Amino acid sequence: MALPAVIANLLMTAFHNVDTFWIGRSLGADALAAVTGAIFWVWLVISIGEMVSIGLDAVAARRHGERRPQDAARTVSDGFMLALLLGAAIAIATPFLMSWLFTMLGTNASVSTIGREYLGTYFLGMPLIFGFFAVDAAFRAKGDTRTPLWILAVTTILALVLDPLLIRGWGPFPAMGVRGAAMATLVPRGLGCLAGVLILKRRGMIAWTLPRWSVLATILRVGAPAAATGIVFSFIYVLLTRITTQFGTPALAALGLGFRMESVIYVASVGMGAAVAAIVGQSLGAGDSARAARAGWLSTAVVSVLGVVIAVASLLFAEEFAGIFSNDPAVIAEAARYLRISAFSQLFLGAEVVLESAMAGAGWTFVPMLLSTGITALRLPIGAWAAATWGTTGLWWTLAVTAAARGVLMVLLWAWGRWRTARV
Repeated sequence: MALPAVIANLLMTAFHNVDTFWIGRSLGADALAAVTGAIFWVWLVISIGEMVSIGLDAVAARRHGERRPQDAARTVSDGFMLALLLGAAIAIATPFLMSWLFTMLGTNASVSTIGREYLGTYFLGMPLIFGFFAVDAAFRAKGDTRTPLWILAVTTILALVLDPLLIRGWGPFPAMGVRGAAMATLVPRGLGCLAGVLILKRRGMIAWTLPRWSVLATILRVGAPAAATGIVFSFIYVLLTRITTQFGTPALAALGLGFRMESVIYVASVGMGAAVAAIVGQSLGAGDSARAARAGWLSTAVVSVLGVVIAVASLLFAEEFAGIFSNDPAVIAEAARYLRISAFSQLFLGAEVVLESAMAGAGWTFVPMLLSTGITALRLPIGAWAAATWGTTGLWWTLAVTAAARGVLMVLLWAWGRWRTARV
């Protein structure tokens, strides 16, 4: 069950890394820095969509575990409509917020102009992006990770083809720059959402009904704490961007390249976490908490092995990895420094993501959110002090140590076992 979800997320990482390659190599350091700054706002908005995904996954999985498939199908309908409404609200608000978003980042005029083009295009597609999250959660809640893998595989291939065509232009395709990069993400994801809904309907896994307010409230209650973690995490990175920009465009571009390399272990862990969340929800629904606990520990062990591999590779081949995405010497040097420092946190990242997802699958999200957010918030005062004292090296170490602390925290919370008593 976990392997297809991991493969699906690695496919997404492959696309995002190829996207970064085309932006960095074709459009330069300013475009790379612009997309890096914009991506923190994307993360924040995606966290809102994941609120529905996490809540829907937990509630629908529990209904499947209780052998109530019709109620699960109605729950999927409730969650999908909620996702569309939230996505539409963000798309409508986008034109009114764009200037403020880049004022918050503190980027220079050139980077801000490019970033507004990218973000303004991306946010208009939020209804279908959020809808895709709900579709993916519906399949996972039933224990089906193969169908969303096939949908994602086909749409990712389409995105890989569209990316250079829309960024650089070719034949009938105009060169759209960063707007093209955003469109190469949105068009395939929207098609994947529509295909997923058709498959769910054909299999009887979605039953269109008027929204049930009690179910919507439960989805939001379960998903909101995890979403709040992502929102706070993203907003803290927005403020950290203001600290980073004082060291120039290469530092901000390097931060983005570092994230792309880290994303390999992150998205593999997200895939594993999505699968284990469904297992935990179904197991608790069936009254088998021991099976849920084993699933959490086993999944953590698997992603931790991958974390060791990525950490060693980051230490040994930092410049080579950075050079894939940029030909700017200053960007490569700064990104290599970031990768070597962040190798430490790669050892703990998998445990954080997998076990937080597992606890979300149990419906126990508030305590992990509160403690994890507290650690993340420490990045601002510590990061500002460390950057003023040691420059970017101090800032990069702040990010690495706090990331490791969150991983240790999730291990302790899972071992504590209070998630076993959660009710959804």
